[in-house]
Amino acid sequence: MAIPHLKKQDILSALRYIDEHGTPANHQSTRYELVTEGGTRYPPKYVIAVAAHLAHGMEITTEGFHGNEARSFLEGQGFRVEEKQREKFELCVTADSVTSTDERFTMDNLDLGDRYRTLDAYFQRADGTVIRRAYSKGERRNSGQTMPRIACQVFERQLAALSVEERERFPVCQYRPNSEVIRGIYPSVAAFKEHRNTIEYLTYGYGGGRQFVLYCWNIFSTIVFVRECLRRFGGPGDRFVLTYREKEEKEAETAAAEVVIQEELAQQVKGYRNPFSSMLIQSKNLIFRGAPGTGKSHLAKEIAADIISDGYFDDYTLLSDEQRQQVEFVQFHPSYDYADFVEGLRPKVNDDGTMGFELRDGIFKRFAARARKNFEDSQKSRETIERELSVQESISEFFASVEMGVDTFQIVSGNEFTITGVDDSHIFLSIPGNALVNKLTLNLDEIRRMLSSGRTFEKRKDVTEFFGKTFGSQAHSYDLALYKEIVKRKKRSSKANAHATELKKYIFIIDEINRGEISKIFGELFFAIDPGYRGPAGEISTQYANLHAVPEEKFYIPENLYIIGTMNDIDRSVDSFDFAMRRRFRFVELKAEERLEMLACLEDEELKEEAIRRMTALNREIVQVEDLNENYQIGAAYFLKLNTLTFDQLWTDHLQPLLQEYVQGMYDEAGIMDRFAKAYGYEGPTEGDGDEAVQDQG
Repeated sequence: MAIPHLKKQDILSALRYIDEHGTPANHQSTRYELVTEGGTRYPPKYVIAVAAHLAHGMEITTEGFHGNEARSFLEGQGFRVEEKQREKFELCVTADSVTSTDERFTMDNLDLGDRYRTLDAYFQRADGTVIRRAYSKGERRNSGQTMPRIACQVFERQLAALSVEERERFPVCQYRPNSEVIRGIYPSVAAFKEHRNTIEYLTYGYGGGRQFVLYCWNIFSTIVFVRECLRRFGGPGDRFVLTYREKEEKEAETAAAEVVIQEELAQQVKGYRNPFSSMLIQSKNLIFRGAPGTGKSHLAKEIAADIISDGYFDDYTLLSDEQRQQVEFVQFHPSYDYADFVEGLRPKVNDDGTMGFELRDGIFKRFAARARKNFEDSQKSRETIERELSVQESISEFFASVEMGVDTFQIVSGNEFTITGVDDSHIFLSIPGNALVNKLTLNLDEIRRMLSSGRTFEKRKDVTEFFGKTFGSQAHSYDLALYKEIVKRKKRSSKANAHATELKKYIFIIDEINRGEISKIFGELFFAIDPGYRGPAGEISTQYANLHAVPEEKFYIPENLYIIGTMNDIDRSVDSFDFAMRRRFRFVELKAEERLEMLACLEDEELKEEAIRRMTALNREIVQVEDLNENYQIGAAYFLKLNTLTFDQLWTDHLQPLLQEYVQGMYDEAGIMDRFAKAYGYEGPTEGDGDEAVQDQG
C-alpha cells in the first residue's frame, strides 16, 4: 500500500497505541527510529501502519512502502527520525553450549537465522590459535555457509574417516525442539537429493575431487552440525565464533531471490569485511591496477560501501541516499582538466543578458568541502552546534519573512535597498538610489560568521576589523545593515534539535586514473593529496584564490577523505603515470584469477565452472606469447556477459577483437589467434552453418 493521508494527530495516537500494546517482533525497525523529545524510540513503518489502522480502519501492515518513504513522511510531519545504530552480534559455539550477544537468540527457534547476514566466522582452539576459511576459487566470502565450511576444513580428516552409515546419521540441524532432526553428510549433490530434494545445501570439496554435501539454509541452520563436530572431534575449550548482523530492509525483501546467489562478502579485517578496506584506511590513497575485466571499478564501490557502512555490508546498492553523499565517482579521460576537477571559470549569462564568467568549484573540491564540513563539525562542542543552529534558524526565518524586491532596508548613510534573491551562498541586492552601482551581491557566509561570533557590531568599522581588513568596502555597510535586521527579528531558538555530528568517512573513486594528464588535473593538489599532509598541515592556495569571496582562505583535503583509483597498465592511449603521484598512492595489482567470485552472479553452477575453465586456459595461452604478459590476461568481468550471451558470442563479439588488438603487427599473428581460440574452446562456424546463414539471409 502507499502511505495514506495521515495527520500529525494520527501519528501521536499511534505512538500512544504502541506505548500500550508494544511492538511485535516482526515489526521491529532494522534501519530507522522515530525519536520523541523524551527519547522514546519507535519503528517508523509500524507507526504509520498503526496510524492508518486507527484513522482509516486499515489492516496493520508495513508492506507496500519502504523505510525511506516512512522516514520522509514522518519528518515532513515534524517528527525526528534517526538512523538506528547498527549492531553486530557474536555467537559462540562450544561442545556444551551456544550463546549470543543478541538477547533474542534462542536454540528453540533457529528460523531466526533467516533475518541475519554473516560478517565473520572462525574456529579458535583453546590455546588461542585462530583458523579461518581457506577460500577456494570462486567461493563467496563469509556467507551463511562459512562456519560449517570451516568445520569441514578443520575436521576434514575425521569426517572423511566416518563410515557411510555414520555420515548419513550425522546430526546437522533441528530448528525447534519438537521438529525433526535433519541428518546426513553425503558424497554428492545427487546422493543428498535422494534423501532431501531441495536446493538448501552446501558442498565442500576435498582431496581427489571428493565432496561433503549437507543441509544448509540460513546462518543458524548448521549450529547443530558445528556443535556435533566439536563434541566428537574437538578439544576442551575449542569453539566456533560467528559474527553477524540483521539484514537491511532491501536484503530481507529480496532474500528469496538470493538463495543460490548470495551477497558477496569479503573477509572481515579489523572490523571491515574486505581486506582492501583496512588497506585504504591505512594508506589514504589506493590504486588498483591489472588486466582488463578484473573487476577493479566494482571492487572500488564494494570497498566504499564496506567503509561507509562500517563493515555492515559491501553492496553499493544498499547505501541510502544520505550515505551516497559520502561517495563520489569520476572517470578521467585525455581532455579532463583542472577546471573539471578543482575549480575554474565558467561562462554565465548576466542579469542584463550579457555574457560573463564565474568561478565554480570542480567535482573534487566540492566533495572535499563536504568531507571537510563533516570533519570540522564533528570536532565542535554541543554549545557551538547549538549556537550555529540558532544562527541558521535566525537567517532562515529572516529571509522567509522578507518579500523579495518589495521590503526596503537602510544602511547607516540612509541609502535604501531591497533584497531581490538569496541562494546557498549569496544575497542579491538592488540599490535604486545608487547611480553608479545599483546592484550588489553579498557573501551569505560573512553574515553567518558575524552572527556566530557572539560579538556586537554597531559601525561599519567593526565589520571591517572583524574581517581583518585595513579599509572598509561597500559590502560591509550592507553586511552591517542585514546583521542588525536579523538580530532585531531573531526569536528564541529551541535547542532540542542540537546533536553532536558523527565523524564520517568519504570515498572518492577515480576510474581510469591514468587516462588523464595527472599534473594538469591535480595542479597544486600534488602536495595536499599526500597522505602525510592531510588536514591543515597540507593547506594550499588554489590557482584562483584571488577570486574567492575570502581570498586568504586555504584549501586542504581533510583526514576523513580517502581516494581509490583504477588503471589498466596496458592502455596505450596514455603515457606513463606521473612519478610524483606514484609515490602518493599505494598500488595493488589484481590478477585475473583473483576475482573469480564475481562469477557467482552466473545463473548456473555448471556455466560458472565452464567459464572458469575456459578463462584459465585462455589466460595460460596468453602469457605464452613472448610480447604479452599477465597484464594482457582476460578478467572474470568479461564472462558475466554469459547470462545473455553464448560462449561463442562472447568470443566473436568481445574477446576476439580485444585480443586481435593485442597481437596486431606481431609475427604469426594469425597463428597466435588460432591458438587463443583453441585454448578458449572456440571452433568457429562449420561449413554447413555458413550455408544455412546464407540461406537465412535469402
